[in-house]
Amino acid sequence: MTSHNMTWISYPSKNLDFTSPEEIEAFIASQNIISRLMHCYIAFFVPTGLIAGICILIIFIKNYLQYKVIENLDLLLLHFTISNIIMIFLSFTVITRPDYLKATHLACNVLSFFFNLSYFNSQHVLILTLLILLVKRFPPRTALKGTKRPILCVGFVLTYAFCLSLTEAVLVGTDNYHLETDCQLDPLFAWPEYEIVKFTFGFGIPSFLQMLCFTLLFAKEAPAEAPALQQHIRTYPAAYVISVTIFICRLFYNIMILFRTTLKFQQSIGTPKNELVMNIAEILLFCESCASLVFILCFHKPCKDEILKVIQKCRRENTANNHLEIPVTTMTHDSGSP
Repeated sequence: MTSHNMTWISYPSKNLDFTSPEEIEAFIASQNIISRLMHCYIAFFVPTGLIAGICILIIFIKNYLQYKVIENLDLLLLHFTISNIIMIFLSFTVITRPDYLKATHLACNVLSFFFNLSYFNSQHVLILTLLILLVKRFPPRTALKGTKRPILCVGFVLTYAFCLSLTEAVLVGTDNYHLETDCQLDPLFAWPEYEIVKFTFGFGIPSFLQMLCFTLLFAKEAPAEAPALQQHIRTYPAAYVISVTIFICRLFYNIMILFRTTLKFQQSIGTPKNELVMNIAEILLFCESCASLVFILCFHKPCKDEILKVIQKCRRENTANNHLEIPVTTMTHDSGSP
């Protein structure tokens, strides 16, 4: 791996070697699309995601202080929420688009490490959540008994995600660490093995486990005392909605990651259109983090109940204010005798 040399690679937008007016127009159009998508993401998705994430944290902390206990599913969703909030903050690196953040190779590698830590964390905590729901659906003897101790499972996921992120940091490469470069959270100058490892352990294997969980959920016959499948899904809708959302968004993102790897093996920098689609995939990945937090807030029962309480309280206060009696002043007229 020490023989890898990625000094040749650069973004197509940085190689302004156009030979026709059509290429110039295509380049300008792609830059405009990237800029508009970035502004839409920063203006709409980021505030919504951060507000939803902060509300989830407040609700979980309030419930823990009140009842001195936290449910297994709540603990996993809390961990998932923290990972996604970190990812949203890291997504501020897209503010410079259609240009890229300027940073040294070392600083870019550090940003990439924390991004991958959140990425792997959220993906594997979701798998752990699906396993917890399988335990609730089927008898404990047919499920993984280790999921009954979610704190240990969360610790294992953190350790696993940390090791994967450290591996990815090594695969970014250590050459020219002091030089300034155009920085993406998945660095363009990373070795091809970087994308292969990320696809395999960050999407391929987790997606297989995710589909396996869904297959068992729908195909395996539940015991007689277990609730109906539709009732089970309605009881825990947040996890299943998030699972589908993550799979769709990350599928597109990982396809583009593999396509970028193909270009590296071909010693090609690609076209402005390739760069545009990769940027769209990256922004879509960040949108998924924001949307997942909104889904937890709207569909997870403790969060939904707390939001409904706040809404009902506001309505009662509004109704009480509207029914305040307005004092009536009566005018008395003196009538004199003729």
